Amino acid sequence: MPAASRPLILVDGSAYLFRAFHAMERQGREFSTASGQRTETVKVVLNMLRKLVISYRPELMAVVFDAKGKTFRDDLYPEYKATRSAMPDPLRSQIAPLHTLVEALGMPLLVIEGVEADDVIGTLCREASESGISTIVSTGDKDMAQLVNEHVTLVNTMTDTVMDPDGVIEKFGVRADQIADYLALVGDTVDNIPGVASCGPKTAAKWLAAHGDLDTIIANADSVKGKIGEKLRDALDTLPLSRTLTTIKTDVELPQPVAELCLRAPDIEHLASLYDLYEFRGWRDEINAGYSPLTGEPDGLFASGEARGEARGGASGGAPSGAMAGASLASASANYEIIRDQAALDGWLQRLVSAELFAFDTETTSLDYMQAEIVGLSFAIEAGSAAYVPLAHVQPRAQSDEPASESTNESTKESDKDIEWDAVENQLDRDAVLAAFKPLLERTDTNLVGQHLKYDANVLRRYGIELNNIAHDTMLESYVLDSTGTRHDMDSLARKYLGVSTVKYEDVAGKGKKQLRFDQVPLEAAAHYAAEDADITLQLHQKIYPQLEAEPALLALYTDIEIPASRVLSRIECTGVRIDTEMLRVQGAKLAHTIEETAQEAWKEAGKEFNLGSPKQIQAIFFDELQLPVIRKTPKGQPSTAEDVLEQLAVDYRLPSLILRHRSLTKLMSTYIEKLPGQVDADTGRVHTSYNQAVASTGRLSSTDPNLQNIPVRTEEGRRIREAFVAADGYRLLAADYSQIELRIMAHLSEDASLLHAFAEKLDVHRATAAEVFGVSLADVDDNQRRSAKAINFGLIYGMSAFGLAKQLDIARGEAQEYIDLYFSRYPGVKTYMDDTRARAKDTGFVETVFGRRLYLPDINARAAQLRNYAERTAINAPMQGTAADIIKRAMIDVESWLDKDGVDARIIMQVHDELVLEVPAGAGDDIGNTVAQIMTQAASLKVPLEVDYALGNSWEEAH
Repeated sequence: MPAASRPLILVDGSAYLFRAFHAMERQGREFSTASGQRTETVKVVLNMLRKLVISYRPELMAVVFDAKGKTFRDDLYPEYKATRSAMPDPLRSQIAPLHTLVEALGMPLLVIEGVEADDVIGTLCREASESGISTIVSTGDKDMAQLVNEHVTLVNTMTDTVMDPDGVIEKFGVRADQIADYLALVGDTVDNIPGVASCGPKTAAKWLAAHGDLDTIIANADSVKGKIGEKLRDALDTLPLSRTLTTIKTDVELPQPVAELCLRAPDIEHLASLYDLYEFRGWRDEINAGYSPLTGEPDGLFASGEARGEARGGASGGAPSGAMAGASLASASANYEIIRDQAALDGWLQRLVSAELFAFDTETTSLDYMQAEIVGLSFAIEAGSAAYVPLAHVQPRAQSDEPASESTNESTKESDKDIEWDAVENQLDRDAVLAAFKPLLERTDTNLVGQHLKYDANVLRRYGIELNNIAHDTMLESYVLDSTGTRHDMDSLARKYLGVSTVKYEDVAGKGKKQLRFDQVPLEAAAHYAAEDADITLQLHQKIYPQLEAEPALLALYTDIEIPASRVLSRIECTGVRIDTEMLRVQGAKLAHTIEETAQEAWKEAGKEFNLGSPKQIQAIFFDELQLPVIRKTPKGQPSTAEDVLEQLAVDYRLPSLILRHRSLTKLMSTYIEKLPGQVDADTGRVHTSYNQAVASTGRLSSTDPNLQNIPVRTEEGRRIREAFVAADGYRLLAADYSQIELRIMAHLSEDASLLHAFAEKLDVHRATAAEVFGVSLADVDDNQRRSAKAINFGLIYGMSAFGLAKQLDIARGEAQEYIDLYFSRYPGVKTYMDDTRARAKDTGFVETVFGRRLYLPDINARAAQLRNYAERTAINAPMQGTAADIIKRAMIDVESWLDKDGVDARIIMQVHDELVLEVPAGAGDDIGNTVAQIMTQAASLKVPLEVDYALGNSWEEAH
């Protein structure tokens, strides 16, 4: 389970806009440029956005505005908002500039026709909640209160107020799920929503307290006494319409999923020109001083610790939308050389061999390291000076008689697919150059530094070169120094540590479908980009490494774990894992049949055919036709068909169970059965994932293309996916994994006597916990008690609240709190450790693993309770997750070292969670398994013994 991350921030831009404009109007404040453009509202809104960014440091964020034109509410009720006056021209004139500035700041901007900003925000809140992402909505709109729940909080930056579920009740006298009904009863003169005449907030709250919802109020309207009862009955025909108008939609079709709403690096050059245009001189001065436009802070753009775009490689496509836009701030005065003759190359090689340290980078045709072809090499010995050796650049045949230039791009826009490419003249032979570099790159007395060198190592290996000459990797230096302080791609590091803006790949290759491969980029632009890579990498090392040296524990983590782990991961990636595509095809056919059978069963149970993927159709069948009990309502007041609701209904009814099964099977089909065969490398017949070493803030590895961490194992169909991960002929798969490693780490860190005793005596720790919590003997612990104890053991590691435990165990919240209290009374050392850890984190701003890995917690003393709570939970679980990550990396390094040293005919092919998977000879599995398990148990010395289980099989599933 991942450590808590920062919440999604959603900004009601339209609410900001109107409130800012009218606030300035009331104060009589009006700002205009020399050309007459009004700007005061723009500046107020941007200041509020900056305040949000500084307060919450978001990873995900969107600013949402109303679109022009009518919405579905106008179609339902032509008088909707008819009483509103037209938008003042001074306000209207500031909308377009504001939108442009928001986008230039790197904030995702959403404007969707046919709905209001509220509906877009409501949909994003729903999607975020379903994805386990907490959300903060910044707005002053009372309608938004209906979105509030345990995952969604409202903040108002103009009044500095925060509204959670209790806050909604305190302000309105009703629950958040009753707000739409409340607003329908009260009506709204501004939006021209009828409501009930003379029904004020107190009356509406009183009715909802008595009856629960609007439908019940309508059904009991005859029982309401007096004139207000008459007015209620007079409004019965319009109340359903009023509720429709006040209910925020949560099913808007969005242009991108929530997870892609990433706060991007600001476009500095564009912002500078905009600030000049709108005469925002103070902000222009901040840019000149190298301060972040998002925060006004001197150390550049903060980030989440997610390493987006670790490698700066190429992608296939046609002509670019534009070539290099000009020299970057990083390299405007740099001395970059293009090497096109042997004498110049020989001179550089002599300098590289004798250099104390040099930066090195490859440029390629693809980010897929198994298919990427080397286009050129770049290197640097001194800051501000670098060279690039072009090896495989091409240019359109139509331009083959002329030097490549930016004009080439314009000539290739019309018929990209028909372009024929010729080699650019005067390039050195690639094979000869690589042969000359091979001794330098393979030397073990290292003097090479690079950025994300695992990628380069993988590519070079395909050309017969083992990149042994790795002294340093700036991505890993930054990651170890502060995993959450910035993204760890080169562009982000340059901005944070050097205060400069680098040339982006899109600047030289274009974007989208017309993006060029790197070999097709005009040579001058390509050479500048590539040489800058080496130059900036060297400068980053010179800036970051001294900070690592000042922290001995971090330096040891970097040199002893991360750098060696990178080498091992490179070999694992290139080895890959064999996939039986025929097995997947057969399983796919079986799964398709099972999906169809499940649909037929569901239709039979419902008495009719319907779309099993349609919430509206499910809702109608469940609650209108079959009259199933309503577990929870949506913000629109409709019965919910969310997954957790279906799970509760499935306990007593078969149809919900069938729909859940159908959903699970179809997801399995699309995500794995259909996708995995396409990810098998044509040359090796294996799948080659990419292990991300600088993404998870705790030190955990993640993997992509494919994601091996999420192969499902809980269902029979899911386990069949692992059956397709098979050994080569004559080999078997060996899976070795740590047993309950994070609980063992908790016992080590807390030194709790009962936990230490349980592990020392090799007791079933969950049964031991159940005996402690429920006050029974080990022999008398039943399965339900063990299940509850297991939920407590793991839940408390991740900061689970009584609410979360109650939900997981399906018990009352008070009973869950009693379990937690009993747990801490039986394990007082755990409680003391948690309290002490939180206190230390508040004092120091970070927590550490057993091996000294730090996780900084910038929000540990935040004023916002939600951020502070996230940080406190992270303070507890990060040392355990991080220590487990360190241990599996140490084990991986040691196992690989043993395999190499003893010449063992076996290879590591996967690392997943706390497990290593090896391919071993069929007749030597147990001998190798015993040694691997022994090495893994010795990877760390804790106060409790580490235990490793291993198993063998012809497939990954069989080896469990």
